[in-house]
Amino acid sequence: MVMELSDDHRLMVETVRDYARAELTPQDIEWDRSESSCCAALGSLYEMGLMSMRIPEDHGGLDLPTTCYARIIRELAYASPSVAVTIAVHSMVCEVVQHFASAHVRDDILPTLASPGNLAAFAISEPDAGSDPGSAKTRAERVGGGWRLSGAKMWVTNGITGRWFVVLARMADGEHAGALSMFLMDAESEGLQRNIIHGKMGLRASETAEMSLDNVFIPEDNLLGKPGWGLRIALSALDGGRIGISSQAAGIAAACLDLMVSYARDREQFGRPIADFQAVQTMIADSQTELMAAEQLIDKATWLKDQGRTYSQAASMAKLYATEAAGRIADRGVQIHGGYGYCNEFRIEQLYRDVRVTRIYEGTSEIQRIVIARNLLAET
Repeated sequence: MVMELSDDHRLMVETVRDYARAELTPQDIEWDRSESSCCAALGSLYEMGLMSMRIPEDHGGLDLPTTCYARIIRELAYASPSVAVTIAVHSMVCEVVQHFASAHVRDDILPTLASPGNLAAFAISEPDAGSDPGSAKTRAERVGGGWRLSGAKMWVTNGITGRWFVVLARMADGEHAGALSMFLMDAESEGLQRNIIHGKMGLRASETAEMSLDNVFIPEDNLLGKPGWGLRIALSALDGGRIGISSQAAGIAAACLDLMVSYARDREQFGRPIADFQAVQTMIADSQTELMAAEQLIDKATWLKDQGRTYSQAASMAKLYATEAAGRIADRGVQIHGGYGYCNEFRIEQLYRDVRVTRIYEGTSEIQRIVIARNLLAET
């Protein structure tokens, strides 16, 4: 299955590729070593329109097809996995606002998400609620003109620089008491505290935060969807988010493959390049095959989404296969580099660390297997 892009979209992907490899890769290496946020570099990405890829044109965005969007995420991930996930999460929130916000909030907020200072974030996980968002304990108490949210959120990507947060909370009272609902929260509201999480294995330039909400006010109109739609919206968002993360994994894998091929050609042992050895050729061949298979699965999921068809199953398969294949490819890359692959003098070491989390966030590999199996078993 070959997904063809229009000439304009293909040119945009190529432009992003050239820019990212020239400008982002050197910065990404430094960000990783200093454990500093990549969000300082978002200005040029806003100018390129990359923060508005999933915003409709009538709200100031590019409204790119999912297939084009996914390929741009791949190119960004090739150069900087942290930038790729920063934009992927922001784009996921843009889609949530588009589909579930009230008309007033949608018309007001969507255009701002395309401009600097309005990075978006997704706050679902909690210290005791990861793979099971249904166990979320953050509370939404009804007050005049809206709600007040109290609780704690964990592992929030874009959690420090982010301005607009999609937050999952449990209704504390009223007709929908106990039900989970989704809210759009302005980070400039009183009662919100955010702390950066340091010491991550990889993706060190991607902001990951823990958050404390102490009676944070949410206006009436900022309820997303209807009361009790929290899990429905979360699962819908994660379907699209899995396309973004599978694309991120594929981009990292492509970078690892190029690095291992280049190193195998240059590195000599026993009087000849190690590329001449069958064991090395096998690792390269397996990596190329797995990468192409992952890209095909991603393309299938994006095509279904662009056609308005059900794509949850396809997104889970793409996420499962692409992230696990990328892990294997990165591991082979380290193996081919030998001892040099184990130190940060060579980029493969960082990519090996960066790719590991792709099997965890936006639904672990184990969760993807459950989704895939349940869908198959439910078919009649």
